Amino acid sequence: MTPFDIQYKAAIADIMDNGYEIPNPWSGRTTKMLPGVTLRVDLQDSFPLLTLRKIPLKIFIAEQIWYLMGQNNPTWLQQFTKIWDDFLEEDGTVKAAYGHRWRHHFGRDQIDCLVNHLTQNPHSRHAVVVTWDPADDGLGVDSKKNLPCPYTFTVNIAGGKLHLHNIIRSNDMMLGCPHDAAGFALLQTILADRLGVEPGIYTHSISNAHIYDNHFEAARELVSRTNDHGPVSLRVPSGSYERAVNGDTELVNQIFTSLKSQYQPLESISGMEITVNVY
Repeated sequence: MTPFDIQYKAAIADIMDNGYEIPNPWSGRTTKMLPGVTLRVDLQDSFPLLTLRKIPLKIFIAEQIWYLMGQNNPTWLQQFTKIWDDFLEEDGTVKAAYGHRWRHHFGRDQIDCLVNHLTQNPHSRHAVVVTWDPADDGLGVDSKKNLPCPYTFTVNIAGGKLHLHNIIRSNDMMLGCPHDAAGFALLQTILADRLGVEPGIYTHSISNAHIYDNHFEAARELVSRTNDHGPVSLRVPSGSYERAVNGDTELVNQIFTSLKSQYQPLESISGMEITVNVY
């Protein structure tokens, strides 16, 4: 198993064995959850791509490029996936679209500022990007269909490598976690290429790591699995940052081809339907 597989499988087993049973009023389901779960992988050793079951590669690749485009209209993304369509408002936009929050919502382009700041100050500890808007998110404010789950991340450069710490408010461990870990590790790799350093440690810290009751059997199936899949590596094409910002669809295909050639996962686990919540 890959380093990510080992940690992820252990987290799923821990939640199933020791998780608190918490009702979720927004979905009508019950979850098992643990607070403060962290997964940590060095991208020099292996990219965090789950191999214990098959996950769709193009979806997280296209999603991260859409984020870097800074859009809240999913039209570009819909050529690859419609996973954000459940969260569309009446005007056809996603109010809490992560990339739009990063690049437009707070009055400055946080991603552009991050790149410029770390170019000038590579040892800075100020490279923080925030998605959560305290004026409009949470604490009983239910005015939109989606709230950010990965709500902030921090980037540091050390030892010639770019390290990214992603903090997630709430993670559906069976569907969301593998998708988010691979997606934000891809973002880390793209930023590292733009800044001329190697990608380093990706840290995925979850405040509420949960498994929905309709995924319990799938979780038990996953915990029973093992394989001998080798490490997965990813080196994005030079200039990927600029190409992503401009919505280059061929970049999606190139990254997909690179990962697909190394990816021999176990079969999919059937019956895992996404649970849509406002929270």
